[in-house]
Amino acid sequence: MARPAHFPAWLPLLVLLLAAGGATAQTCLTATFTGGRTFLKCNALPVLGASLHWTYHAENGTADIAFRAPSSTTGWVGWGINPTNTRMAGSNVFVASQDASGVVSVLTTILATTSPSLTNQSLSFAVPVPASAEYSGGAYTIYATVALPSNSSSQNTVWQAGPSNGGSILPHDLTGQNVLGMQNLDFLSGASTAASNSRLHRRNLHGVLNAVGWGILIPLGAMIARYLRVFEAADPAWFYLHITCQISGYALGVGGWGLGLKLGSESAGLTYNPHRNIGIAIFSLATAQVFALFMRPNPKHKYRVYWNVYHHSIGYSVIVLAIVNIFKGLNILKPATGWKTGYIVIIAILGGVALVLEAITWVIVLRRRKRNQSSGYGNGTNGTGLQL
Repeated sequence: MARPAHFPAWLPLLVLLLAAGGATAQTCLTATFTGGRTFLKCNALPVLGASLHWTYHAENGTADIAFRAPSSTTGWVGWGINPTNTRMAGSNVFVASQDASGVVSVLTTILATTSPSLTNQSLSFAVPVPASAEYSGGAYTIYATVALPSNSSSQNTVWQAGPSNGGSILPHDLTGQNVLGMQNLDFLSGASTAASNSRLHRRNLHGVLNAVGWGILIPLGAMIARYLRVFEAADPAWFYLHITCQISGYALGVGGWGLGLKLGSESAGLTYNPHRNIGIAIFSLATAQVFALFMRPNPKHKYRVYWNVYHHSIGYSVIVLAIVNIFKGLNILKPATGWKTGYIVIIAILGGVALVLEAITWVIVLRRRKRNQSSGYGNGTNGTGLQL
């Protein structure tokens, strides 16, 4: 039967979305707990398969909570409140894990940094009923009663999950869902809003600046210098294009490098040594290359050949190290597959164009050299100063 003309095309999709949302809410509402515990409200949290259940007591500003999240027996889960901002650092958290004998325990701590080394300590707000935890059905459940900071029903909440070793907490992933476990929750109304993850945005910006600066503009500038200057009509336009690409790439790369240093300073106890060290080497070599511009001798100067070796070796080293480090960064960030594929496509295109231009350049150079020699002007160059 044909669908009536007035039947909206988007209505089936809306029905499916509502059904999915209803199923999630139903799973949250029908959850059961040991000891006859019950809670008036619950939220199916958007990441890590977690849910939060609570009863808010407006008369004294406390909330009975139950946080549940799936995990293996060798993992840990955590939930907490950050009284000052939306980040993990500074959060007051409850962390549940179990030792090798299967005994489940809860650690309370304040995340002064993002260091994975955690020590048991009192929280900055009162916990009238000490926290406890259990493991059942492939999930931990943490129970606690908390006095909400500043007696406010609106709080920045965080949650997380990761691996452990014999009860020792190990670092969680720094990509995917693990960087999205933050939201502002109103314990009175049950309304929640996603917290702005500025750190994730800065990590992404760090990656984009470095990929465009070091990984695209710098190689493009090198290709312009090597292949365009063989064409006499391109002189001196190739030089200015080359300088424009290199300076722009250096500026973007330094911006990304500085942002990387800032991110590293905010992640005490967590360092990606190879990525960091290669980044420092790239910055140092690229800065030396900038100084080469001011030391560039005249093309006919006797020291020009040494400057060429210095300039070319450092330039190509920066390009190779940059491409290697960009892929290391992609492996750390683990963005959507399209980002890595996109950069591979860009590098493949640049490499393919370089191979074609390399062949054309050699043909032009050899013909010009042969013509110069037959005319009695052979001088060991191609007539344009191109060093091949």
